[in-house]
Amino acid sequence: DPERRVRVSAEKAQGRRLVVVLGDQLSTRLAPFDDFDKERDAVWMAEVSGESEYVWSAKQRIAYFLAAMRHFRDALEADGIRVFYLSLGSESKSLGAALKRFLEAASFDDIVMTEPGEYRLVEELASACGAAGRALRMLEDRSFYCTRTDFARHARGRKQLRMEFFYRELRRRFGVLMDGEEPAGGEWNFDASNRESFGKEGPERLLPRARFEPDELTRETIAEVEERFASHPGSLDTFAWPVTREQAEEALRHFIADELPQFGRFQDAMWTGEPFLHHSLLSGAINVRLLDPREAVAAAEEAFRKGRAPLEAVEGFVRQILGWREYVRGVYWLFMPGYLKRNELGAEEPLPRFYWTGETRMRCLREAIGQTLQFGYAHHIQRLMVTGLYSLLLGVSPKAIHEWYLAVYIDAVEWVELPNVLGMSQFADGGDMASKPYVATGKYIQRMSNYCSGCAFDPGKRTGEDACPFTTLYWDFLTRHRKRLEGNPRMRMQLRNLDRVNESEREAIRRKAEAIRAENRGEGTRE
Repeated sequence: DPERRVRVSAEKAQGRRLVVVLGDQLSTRLAPFDDFDKERDAVWMAEVSGESEYVWSAKQRIAYFLAAMRHFRDALEADGIRVFYLSLGSESKSLGAALKRFLEAASFDDIVMTEPGEYRLVEELASACGAAGRALRMLEDRSFYCTRTDFARHARGRKQLRMEFFYRELRRRFGVLMDGEEPAGGEWNFDASNRESFGKEGPERLLPRARFEPDELTRETIAEVEERFASHPGSLDTFAWPVTREQAEEALRHFIADELPQFGRFQDAMWTGEPFLHHSLLSGAINVRLLDPREAVAAAEEAFRKGRAPLEAVEGFVRQILGWREYVRGVYWLFMPGYLKRNELGAEEPLPRFYWTGETRMRCLREAIGQTLQFGYAHHIQRLMVTGLYSLLLGVSPKAIHEWYLAVYIDAVEWVELPNVLGMSQFADGGDMASKPYVATGKYIQRMSNYCSGCAFDPGKRTGEDACPFTTLYWDFLTRHRKRLEGNPRMRMQLRNLDRVNESEREAIRRKAEAIRAENRGEGTRE
């Protein structure tokens, strides 16, 4: 009984400091480990089933967190650090309950941790310590460039938040890709150079990606996940993610040397049967702190300075980390806890059942969801402009699609996932996160991929039996939300195009869109 073992050991646990470590805080470079004394201090970690069940987490995500946690535990112990580790199978179903039980028996002068990345855990763990008669110190997470206070200061007095201005501010402040006072290359943003598709011939140069074959501990973890979470979605047959610090460093070296030079041009492109392309595959390792984002940014800039990667590619990669990653974290903490409930477009449709199976006639969704369930991964355009776009156009409840994203991706932690989904993808915050809803017809997907080739639907048609649901729902979306969107200057061209659609076709679009929604409702939920 793992609970009993830890409870017995807790009765003998005492010392100066107890460092609480969560599954996405796997680094001794974080503040709670400053002046750590191996003789007097200890670490507490816990695996609880509730963390895999409060959203219906996919097997790849569960296995990734557990394998990384277990390797980190073993690395700490090998370094002579005492670790009190609660394994799966205990009576405690939540982290708060597990920590309260431990503290009631243990005796430490100071309980400290890095601030959690989820609002619910801040409340849960602070409450648990209070119930045990102890105070919990939460320290600033210094794995970010920007503190929460920094971002609040940046946001103060602004009518609108925009990532671009924040990103430039951080570039200047930290001297990233700067030549004196000016940005390298004379431009802040090379997005226009980073939107190429592969063309009809497809990707020309795809090298084998770094794979990390599971060691004995990871294989044991995979087997346990298969047994305990058998009903959860996804597969573990392909599991090969970096789960140690050393593996994460190797993954970074591999990306910088082999993929970064091609990353920029094709970062928005998609191709059937090629889930990884030139993407870094580092977000999981960075988000659980096996890698520091500064390491990734510095390695990319060095590649540019030494002529090993073009500026456009390096700036695109740096923008994802120094720009979007920092920005979404700031948005999350600025607007929580109310942000979680935002639904500015009044979307209430259920999430399509096929999001949990990949079984749909729409080839683009079948590809993106299929690889998501197989690998726990999809790149940013697949998330924003395929799975996210469809749920936005269909009118899916923001809470439902948020919980899906949080459940299925190995890099998903709420601070980064929620603003990207609710704000950027679903426009459910009404524009606090992004300047416009990212909506398009199926023609966008056709332009950026080969997904439409051989699909049952025609992206150029908005009505009829073979009309692409993306295209039908796009025009319906503009019609339904026209009044709300009229004041947005970035939507004017799209609304002018809507004006060119005559009334009879608009009615046909409305009927077709309602039929799509009715069919989706009839399919039921995942249960």
